[in-house]
Amino acid sequence: MQPNYARGFPQAAQRSPATPRRGPPAPGPALPVPMPQHAVPPQYIPPQRNMPHPNDAAQRRSRKPTDRNIPDGIEDVIIGEGVQQYKSLRDLEKRLDASIVRKRLDIQDSISKTVKKYRTMRIWISNTVENQPWQTGAGQNGAAPGSNPGSGRYKVKIEGRLLDDDTDPTAPDDSEDEGENAEANGDAMEHDGQDAEKPKKSAAKRPKQRFSQFFRSITIDFDKSPSSNPEETKTISWMKPQLPANAVTLPPTADFDSLQFSRASQENLNVTISLVRDEAPERYKLSKELAEVLDVEEETRSGIVLGIWDYIRAMGLQEDEEKRLVRCDHRLRAIFGRDQMFFPQIPESIGPHTSPLDPIKLPYTIRVDEDFHKEPTPTVYDIQVAVEDPLRAKMLALTQNPQYTAGLRQIAALDDQVALIVQALTHSRAKHSFYTALSKDPATFLRRWVNSQRRDLETILGEATRGGGEDGSGPEFRRGGAESVWDTQVAREAVRYMLAKPEAAAAR
Repeated sequence: MQPNYARGFPQAAQRSPATPRRGPPAPGPALPVPMPQHAVPPQYIPPQRNMPHPNDAAQRRSRKPTDRNIPDGIEDVIIGEGVQQYKSLRDLEKRLDASIVRKRLDIQDSISKTVKKYRTMRIWISNTVENQPWQTGAGQNGAAPGSNPGSGRYKVKIEGRLLDDDTDPTAPDDSEDEGENAEANGDAMEHDGQDAEKPKKSAAKRPKQRFSQFFRSITIDFDKSPSSNPEETKTISWMKPQLPANAVTLPPTADFDSLQFSRASQENLNVTISLVRDEAPERYKLSKELAEVLDVEEETRSGIVLGIWDYIRAMGLQEDEEKRLVRCDHRLRAIFGRDQMFFPQIPESIGPHTSPLDPIKLPYTIRVDEDFHKEPTPTVYDIQVAVEDPLRAKMLALTQNPQYTAGLRQIAALDDQVALIVQALTHSRAKHSFYTALSKDPATFLRRWVNSQRRDLETILGEATRGGGEDGSGPEFRRGGAESVWDTQVAREAVRYMLAKPEAAAAR
């Protein structure tokens, strides 16, 4: 067995074992020692065989028939009105496809331009107490309030619900379990005292929008007083967790309607509840100069750019030659600080004139005295929160419906079958024409058909004479121009095949 030398090293001449040596071996360079060859596991060998070529699928698709139109003249050989009905269905299909595409484009445009709607959220803030001196009787023995720290405690509950808007039939209602959760969570809803203002149940069930979904963070700040314990006035914060990109809903620990906390205290405390809104896209507070141009005080970044563009068009501030160049009037000059502005630079130039929205601040007093808790009433606030337009959810459901994709696949399969049937009809039509002409005059037909096949074969082989094997001295072959025989597809194909011959390529 011959050793496998590395590539590039010459191998020594081989001799037969019966050939005697002639003298001592001549000195020469030492031959390289072959390295041992290790077997490569089969799983690491790339599967090159039986691997489909990437162009095979494209070639198969190119060979598939795509024409679904009935060829002309086929209605003369078909009994009945099937061809006319098929053409009518094709026209109806084209109009229907155009209407569906136009409607989907309108829906997509409406989804991108849908504005936020605002609904009223009612927030109930209440607190209960336990082990207070007036509850345990310790205050009757002469002990001053606060002399026994840690014995009295309070529990604060913050609950928020969206109120139904009866004047808006498209407003999504809260799910039916809202009332059940209210009864299970406590008496905050019952202490409101007005049954007419409680959230009503609706017959239609829609996804519930909970209190925590509208806010990015909730902070409870305590007012500092000289007599208060630092541990009792420590700030309480809740932050919404960062969700991954593919997450749709909040985790159960961050999806709630009420927030509760408890601490030890025997004195009334003033707190401020700060709610930082969570909106997508985020709205910003506008500066005085920018608010004067847009006539709003809060807007998203895309809304700011669109508002400035509408202002530029309304005031006619575009340059005549360069439409992207904007002449700044006194209002835009106060924003950008220049006389001319390139419009693509506007989105990055409005940053200094925007700031985050101020948090919603709700003051509340934690009452632990006996007089208040004889008839406790919660503190109620109504705030405006941004919600998605319910029509937008319905439009998204239309565009993202999986049945639509499945229907498109089914229609594509039916179209392929129709194309195959039309191709079969075309072949049948050709056969019908062939046999019909053969039956009328067999001799003339065969003579013309043989001459046609001969001309085609000579054209393919590049051996056709002038005129395709016919007499090239006729007047039709002498005439040039756009309507001559030389400006036809057959002539161009013949020239291409002639130039593709090896002799012609060598001559060039």
